[in-house]
Order: sequence, then C-alpha cells, then structure tokens
Amino acid sequence: MQNKRLTYIVGTVALLLCIPLVAMLFTDEVNWSPFDFIVAGVLLLGTGLAIDFVFRKVQNRDHRLMICAVILAVLFLIWAELAVGIFGTPFAGS
Repeated sequence: MQNKRLTYIVGTVALLLCIPLVAMLFTDEVNWSPFDFIVAGVLLLGTGLAIDFVFRKVQNRDHRLMICAVILAVLFLIWAELAVGIFGTPFAGS
C-alpha cells in the first residue's frame, strides 16, 4: 500500500511539473531553468510526503486537517517568495 501511495505522489508531482514544461513550448512568458524544476520538484515532493506522513501517523481527523493546512500554507508562502519575493528576503534572491 505504501508503494502505491508513493507512486501516486511522485506521479502527481511529475504531472504538475509537466504544466510549466508544456507551457514553455507555447509561450515565452514561462521561462524555467532546470534549477527551477528541481526546486519545484523538491518542494512538491516534500509537501506530498509530509502530508502522507501526517495521514499515516495522526489519528484525530481535526488535527490531521489542521496540520495539512499548515503544510500547504508553508508551501504556498515559500512558492510565492521564490516566485515574486513578496517578503523581500535573501531566500528569494532579493
């Protein structure tokens, strides 16, 4: 069962990374380097594995949903910071 879940997580990450890859073929607006794909893959895979870990270990439904919401919020904040530098940290290259 764990291998099947891991396959779904990795497949979803690969599918999500195909979106900017295909977009780069049709427009110059999307311009990702290989490093961008690596960073996005690490962020998405880490998030997927963290959520899978929470679903396996946390029994209380409310706690599970709250922890997953925090994990997703952290992902979105990091993604936004890397994309446009909304906080102006050196983390985003500002």
